[in-house]
Amino acid sequence: MKKSNWLNRIWAIPLSVAIFTLCLAGQAWSGYKFEINDSTKGEINFWTQAWYQYVEDANDSDNDGILDENVNDFMIRRAYFSISGEATPYLGFFTHIAADRIGQDGLDNSSLGLGSGVAFRDLWITLKQSEALMLQVGRMYVPFTRNYGTTSTKSLLTTDLNWTQGGVRGNIFYPSKVGRDDGATLWGNLMDGKFQYRFMVGEGVESSSQNPDDSLRFAGRVSVNFFDPEKGWFNQGTYLGKKHILAVGLGVDTQELSFGGQTDDYLAWTADVHYDLPLSNGSAITAEAAYINIDNVANSITYTQFAAGDNGAIYSLQAGYLLPGHIGIGRLQPFAHYEYIDVDDSSKDDTSVYGIGLNYFLKGHANKLSFDLAYVDQETETTSVQDHLAATFQVAVGF
Repeated sequence: MKKSNWLNRIWAIPLSVAIFTLCLAGQAWSGYKFEINDSTKGEINFWTQAWYQYVEDANDSDNDGILDENVNDFMIRRAYFSISGEATPYLGFFTHIAADRIGQDGLDNSSLGLGSGVAFRDLWITLKQSEALMLQVGRMYVPFTRNYGTTSTKSLLTTDLNWTQGGVRGNIFYPSKVGRDDGATLWGNLMDGKFQYRFMVGEGVESSSQNPDDSLRFAGRVSVNFFDPEKGWFNQGTYLGKKHILAVGLGVDTQELSFGGQTDDYLAWTADVHYDLPLSNGSAITAEAAYINIDNVANSITYTQFAAGDNGAIYSLQAGYLLPGHIGIGRLQPFAHYEYIDVDDSSKDDTSVYGIGLNYFLKGHANKLSFDLAYVDQETETTSVQDHLAATFQVAVGF
């Protein structure tokens, strides 16, 4: 396969974007807090990510079935306006009004807030009996994996989500509305926050062709924390030395679907472990590993041979090291990530995704610069599934 001089291209990104972010580095992630009375209060936040991305052999320029055209893409990867709060101590709410991938080459789905559209990405009401028993109703994360089931995209270790869960140019293997679903989730924290459970009944796939009986989707997740607890709906992908975390999680997701006219169960389960260790010199280590087993995958995985209805597994690893002290006005964190996408079908080959990158934290997760270099490696290339490189520069700004 023909390779381009990608280094010359990716380093041509304008430095003015980075300089603009440096000017905003003093902003903290605090938001605007408001209080109407003693029981009614809330918070307003805005956060956005600007990307430049170079992707090798991402398009078919002459419609001959061969991916042969490179992409140089500027986009707003995410823009989130959030309002959260509580009307009473027993009744809360949360919403993300969001747009995703504004300006991405070849993408526009306004109903889901992709491309030029704006949508309610997250929107739920919480009935809270206690911290141990909460009922959340609306559109929310599917309580299944840690990577895109509990971890906020505002505080990832890596520049983006895992390839198989919507990262870079990948997509999400399980039924979702941009990683979310409409439904009800019963969840809570036990054992002083060391044990958390989440169980959802959702819509999942709604299309009449793949779900002719309009069957419901069932998903659940439990996690155990051995040191500091994680009590919130959103976790962080790296705690930047502020928490000592050893969390072990198990999740399951299932729905009766139709594949090629035959009814069968999409069923996936996962086991994962997350580790965050603050060190005495001010540095910190973050590491995460996950295994996902899938029967009758709901969605094909982009740039792989894993197609809807196939069985297989996904292995993922990621790790980062927060360097001690400041470098200039911020802190530096190199990271690496790896995914192995294993298809059970003997006639199909597997895919690996390797990546390395850097975070430069100007002030926590809210304001940072990131760079990621990822390589998609096919065991065997085909005309539509090829080895290729993706390089991403990111600027995140929020309050």
